[in-house]
This record gives sequence, structure tokens and C-alpha cells, in this order.
Amino acid sequence: MATWMNRLAHRLRALFARGRIEHEMTEEMRLHLELESADLARSRGLAPDEARRQALVAFGGVERYREEHRDARGVRWLEDLGRDFRYAVRSLGRSPAFTLSAALVLALGIGSTTAIFSAVDAVLVAHLPYPHDEQLVRIFEQNSPTNRWNTSVADFRGIDAQQRVFSEFGAVRGREVAFSAGGEPRHVDIAAATAGFFRALGLTAARGRLIEPRDEHPGAPGVAVVTHDLALRELGGADAALGHPLTIDGTPYTVVGVLPPGIHDLAGVRSDVWPSLQLETPTRRGPFSLWIFARLKDGVTLDAARRDLADVSTRLLAVWTSDFHDASTKLTPYRLRQIILRDAPRTLGLFAAAVGLVLLIAVANVASLMLVRVTGRSRELTLRAVLGASRGRIARLLVTESLGLAALGAALGVVLAWVVLRALTDLGPHIPRLSAATIDLRAFAFAAAIGVATGALIGVYPVLSLFRGALAPALRSGEREVGAGRGTHALRGFLVTAQFALALPLLAGAGLLLNSFLRLQGVDVGFDPSHLLYVNVSLPSAAYKDAATINTFWVRALSRLRETPGIADAGVNTDMPSDNAGNTDNFDLLDRPVPAGTSEPVSIEVNADASFFTAARIPLLEGRLFSDADSGAAPSVLIVSRSWVRRFSPDRPALGRQLYQGGSRGSGSATTIVGVVGDVKYAGLAGGGEAMYNAATQSRMRDANLFVRTAGPPAEALERVRTVLRSIDPALALNVGGTMSERVYSSIASERNWATLLGGFAIAALALAAVGIFGMLSYLVTARKREIGVRLALGARRREVLAMILRRGMTFALPGAALGILVTLLTGRWLAAILYEVGAADLSTLTAVTLLLLAVAVLACYLPARRAASVTPMEAIRDD
Repeated sequence: MATWMNRLAHRLRALFARGRIEHEMTEEMRLHLELESADLARSRGLAPDEARRQALVAFGGVERYREEHRDARGVRWLEDLGRDFRYAVRSLGRSPAFTLSAALVLALGIGSTTAIFSAVDAVLVAHLPYPHDEQLVRIFEQNSPTNRWNTSVADFRGIDAQQRVFSEFGAVRGREVAFSAGGEPRHVDIAAATAGFFRALGLTAARGRLIEPRDEHPGAPGVAVVTHDLALRELGGADAALGHPLTIDGTPYTVVGVLPPGIHDLAGVRSDVWPSLQLETPTRRGPFSLWIFARLKDGVTLDAARRDLADVSTRLLAVWTSDFHDASTKLTPYRLRQIILRDAPRTLGLFAAAVGLVLLIAVANVASLMLVRVTGRSRELTLRAVLGASRGRIARLLVTESLGLAALGAALGVVLAWVVLRALTDLGPHIPRLSAATIDLRAFAFAAAIGVATGALIGVYPVLSLFRGALAPALRSGEREVGAGRGTHALRGFLVTAQFALALPLLAGAGLLLNSFLRLQGVDVGFDPSHLLYVNVSLPSAAYKDAATINTFWVRALSRLRETPGIADAGVNTDMPSDNAGNTDNFDLLDRPVPAGTSEPVSIEVNADASFFTAARIPLLEGRLFSDADSGAAPSVLIVSRSWVRRFSPDRPALGRQLYQGGSRGSGSATTIVGVVGDVKYAGLAGGGEAMYNAATQSRMRDANLFVRTAGPPAEALERVRTVLRSIDPALALNVGGTMSERVYSSIASERNWATLLGGFAIAALALAAVGIFGMLSYLVTARKREIGVRLALGARRREVLAMILRRGMTFALPGAALGILVTLLTGRWLAAILYEVGAADLSTLTAVTLLLLAVAVLACYLPARRAASVTPMEAIRDD
């Protein structure tokens, strides 16, 4: 290794110090010649001039000596490479239009590919920011391969006492609550955590300390850890934050620690405030609101942890069997990385496939341009061969030129990669950890590697032509070009066909996503979002401790709002349509109980008052809405949606049926269904409409959504709503809210972004394919100009010439479209999971995009065809 490095260093010194070494070599040669001449003159009695001549002959000539010395230094190939590179730069500079267009095409492919590489590197390849992240798991309740949910306090206590596979173990409970750091209260997402959560992640505080076991005991003083950003923004800095008082849900807390800078979420849970989690002794198996995280012991596999938790599940079922009957449910661990990434591998895989197609189209496009360029230079290259240049030397010139063009494309591509990466981050579907992606040294190295590979691909055919001898006849035949060769024409046609075959899957994907998005836009959300305003309200538990005080607030608030000018109606519920189903609940029908040991059905559960249905204009289909008689002391009542009835009560009327909620059979009273309302989309516009509504007067609604129906524009009434609520309780935490029309529109932002981004790639691919066929036919018209002129001189009509060129172009576009349809049918299943009411092989979409592709092909063919038809015989002969 050392010898090789020394040799390389010697050669580099020889290359970069060439002037000095050449001077030293010249002086050395001059000295040797003088010595040899003097020796010859002395030993043979020769005259000085004759002695010098024979000395030169003896040395074989100074130039030959210099060449041998240069070869001995091992730098001749570097010097030749430098000359080739300078020639390539001059050659490309003489064709600026070709150079710029080819470089931009390559930049599009290389830049997009580099951006996706950076995203994949940051999201899928890089480790999580925790030591030995492969040991981190999250634990769920699970009763089928596709059905899992959060855990409960009973689960946490049982695992903590019985598990044998985890070295650290902790829990988190996330909530949206009222928060104040000394200013006006507001809604924030907080994540209360146990000490074991921070230990499992291997975290340390940048200032102060983290949550400790003594902070978890019920009744212990409330402490909290905050992010570095929050400390700087609201608490006067990291040092000043320690000891700072906070008010969370009306309860005082003290900041005891600040997390290191740059941390915005932990284990996929985003929060600026991490208070201590104090868990009371459970009285039943539910509710299931905890996120449990753990670190595997050294040497423990995920399968071993799964078996251990299965044993814990069996023992827990025996303890809580009175209110939890599902024997199939098991506590199941999943790799934390898998949970955080969610659908990121599939999402990035789709984008990688899209940019891969764009790159292939770009390479085919530039390869076709290079064929035309090299064909036009065939006489020059053949002349070089006649003058003594070897095929290898000419091949090296062509490869260097291709690599230089690819290098320029890669340099521009790096700039474009930054733009594409930002677009993917800002406009694309949410991808975890994507914000960490950047154009770093690895991205530069990747772009360089793609550039080298691309340069080799676009330069390979001209080189093969040289070694086939395809350029040799040019000088003898007197032709301007050697482009008429069958092999060259066939390759150009293949490249154009390939571009259309690769462009169609992108067009089809964009078309399917657009079709899906338009169908989502037409979905009935189940309520009237126009003139409907919403405000998120959080009542602090310290001031609103029981159902009576909570209900009193809502009665006063709704009454005051209805009296406010410009407000027609107001209601309240706990879940936000159309994409925020916060709660689900299991239930068991009284007259049709689930078999022993099986799971109970689950449905979205919403707490609401009667005014919510009238304010949102949700139709009452059967029975009645809630009334004042449905108080906390009255029997529990329930309103269900139409889809709930179709699914869970298809064979008998739902009104009057009774059920037990939350696994309360045997320990609680049954709830009676008193009404059926229309479906509302709570789980996304593509989700179902099943929902159960509990009466607000029989529930505790500290965190709720206020819906206000306005007589005029909703935004104008927002400040009036806030004024009314502040007049009732100045310490109230409010989120500004907005209009429901805007919220419904934003709920399909991910689908809209999918269609936009993939549509952008599809348009780029379509444009490249059109440019490819246009360039090929333009060259064909130029090459056959004399033939076309002769045809016209012999009586051919111009429309026949036009049709001839169009037919020639479509013989490449039609097979490409057919191949593209086949590729689309084979790969369309990748999109199936994100489509709504559209099949991956939707006939109308495939037909539309195929016709669009062919229409663009016809237009691209028509322009050179029209130019061919306008050729005059005299012009063709004169140009020839």
C-alpha cells in the first residue's frame, strides 16, 4: 500500500512539476551529450560536429529519449487525458445550443435522482438519533395482523412487573391541553412521560435533569422537561428555563430540564413540553391511551420479546377478564424504526421509481442527440484516423466528451436536486424524518457516480461504431454523414420508443392520482362546511373538576354565542371532521353479545350536544337528538350514524337497541340508542362513516371543538367568538381555529400533493419524449432533404411527404405507447394503496393518458413533417 501511494505521489509531482522536470531533463541531456561528444572526439579523432551527430545517434534522438523518460515517469496518460479534456471542452463550446440542451436534460434526471437519494439516505438508511436504535421497540395491543391499538395503565403495570426481556421501559401519554408559560393560555400538544421513557432512548439533558422515578408518584410535585427551542422562545434561554413555572391543564409544573438543541420530537412523538406522567392505580383494563416504549436487553431478539409479552398477555387477561374478553389480543412489540417510518419506504419507493424513469428517459434523449452529433462529425473522425489517430485514441476523445457533458449535467443537477428536495419536503406527502435530508457530500458523490455512469452510457454507441468500422467508408464515399447506417437508425428509433414507453407509466400514475383526488373532492363530508367556523377550546382540569362545572360552562357559552349578532347557531363536540377521529370505543350489543374470548367491535366515539347536529346541518334520519332530560343522572343514551346501523344492525331497527360501551358488560349499565343521523367523515374523506355519539351532558368535555354557524363570512365572526368565550373565562385556552371549508380542503392536501409532484415528473417525461421524437425526425428531414426534393420534383404531393414523415414518427411512438401500457399494468399495483375509488388499471384513465401521449407525439412529428413538405426541389439541389 505504501509503495503504491509513493508511486502515485511521484507521478502527481511529475505531472504538476512538468516544467521544472523538463528543464532538468534538458540540462541533463545536454551534459550527457557534451560528455559523449568529447569522448568520441578523443577516442576516434572525430571533428566536433561529427562527434555530436554520432552522440545523438547513440542516444536515439533527444525527443525519443524524452518520450521514453516521460513514459517511465508514468504520467503520459494523464497528460493525454488533459489534452482530451481540453479538446472536449472546445468541441462542446463550438456547439453551445447542443451542449446546454443536453446538459439541462441530464440535469433534470440526475438532479431528481440525487434528491431522492438524499431523502432515502436520511429517512431509510440513517440511524435514529438514539444509541443502538435497533434495540428500541414500541408495544401495542393487537388481535389481528391489521388491527392494533395503544396500551393501557393496566398493561403498563403488568409488563413492568412481569417482563424479562427489556433493560429499560417507559410510557408516554399525549394530549392537547391548555398551556401557559406566564403569558396568555393556549392549546398545545404535550407528551407526559415516565422516567423509563427517557432512559430507554438513552437521552441526557442539555441543562438540568430529565424525569426521575420519584416524579412519577401520584401527588408528587409536577415537573417538566422542555425542548431547547421552547426555552429560547418563551423561557429566556436554556439556563433561565430551569425552575421556570408552567401551567399545564390548570396544574402548576416546574421546568427541571432542557433537551439538547435540534430535538423536536422523541421516538416519533412531537412535543415541546414533556411533563412527568403520574399514573393512578387502574380499576379496569381500559382506556387504551398509553404509548409504551422499551429497549431490548443485549442479545434478546424481537421474537423472544414477542413470546415473553404473549405470556404477560395471558396473565393479564385472567386478571381483567371481567371487563376485557378478547383472548386473541396480545401485547406485541414492533421495531421503533418501523413505527416511526410507517409508509415512508413505499412512498419513497414510488418517488424513486418515478425519478428513475425520468433519468432513463433523459439518458435515452441525450444518447439520441449524441448519435446525431457524432454522425455529423463522421468525416472529421475518419480524417483523424487517416492522419494516424488510432481507434482507441478517437474512442477516448468521444468518451471524454460524453463524460464532460455528463459532468456539466451533474453539476447543474446538484443545484436542481436542492430544489426538488425542498419541493418534496414542502409540497409532498408527509414523510417522517424527511426534514433531515440535505444535499451533503454523499449526495455530491452520488451525483458524480450517476454522472460517470450516464456519460459512459451516452458515449458507448459511437465508440462501438468505431470498432465496428462503421465510420471508415465516410471519407471514401464522400458523404457528409454516416447517419444513413441501418444500425444507427435502428438505435435512434429504439431510443425514441423507449422514451415513450417510460413516459406512459408516469403519465398513467399522475392521471390515476388526479382521478382519485377529483373523486375525493366530490365526497359528501356529511355536513355543510360553508359558513361554519370552528374553535378549539380546552378547559383546565384544575378549574373544571367535574361534569357539573364543565356542562355549566358550555351552556353559558352556547347561549351567549347564539345571542351574538351574525351567529345563527352553535354546537360542540370532541372530534374534528373530516380527518381527526380522536377516540374509538369497543362495545357489545345487549341482545347479541360477542362469543366468549373474542374481540368486541370498535367504532369512532364522539361526545356532542344536540346543537352540534343542527349547527353542522347533519340530518336526523330516525328517532331524536339529545335533550335536556339526558342529564348525568338519567339513563345513558346514544346516537349512531347510518353506516353504523348498516354495519352493526342491518337486520333489525337500531332505535331502542342497547349496548355496553368500553368493555363495561357486567360492571356498568347499558346505553340505549335513541337516534340515527347521517354519516360524517371523521377518519378522512376516504374513510367510513361509522360513529357513535354520546350526550355531552353525560360526558366530560374539557377538550372540545366549538362549531359556529354564521350568517355572514365565517372569518369575520372569529374575533366575536373569542371575545364571548374570554368574557366567560379570561384564563381559557383557545386555538384560533378557522373555517370548515378550509379544513375540508386541507384534509386532502396529501392526495393533492401526490398528484402534483408525480404530475410534474410526468410532464417532464412527456416533454423529453416529445423532444426526442422531434429531434430524430428533424435530423431525418435534414439528412433526406435531397431525396424529399427529388420526390417532389417527380410529382409527389406535399401532403404525401407530410404523411410519410408522420408515419415514420408514429412507427416509434405507437410501439412505445403499447409497451408503456404493459409496464403500467405490471407496476400499477404500487399505487393501489393511495387511490380512492379508482383501480390501478382504470380503463378511462389509461385511455386518456395514452391519447394525450400520442397527441403530443403527433404534434412533435408534425413540425418537422411540415418543414419537409415545404422543401423545394431547387433548394434541395442547391443545398446539396
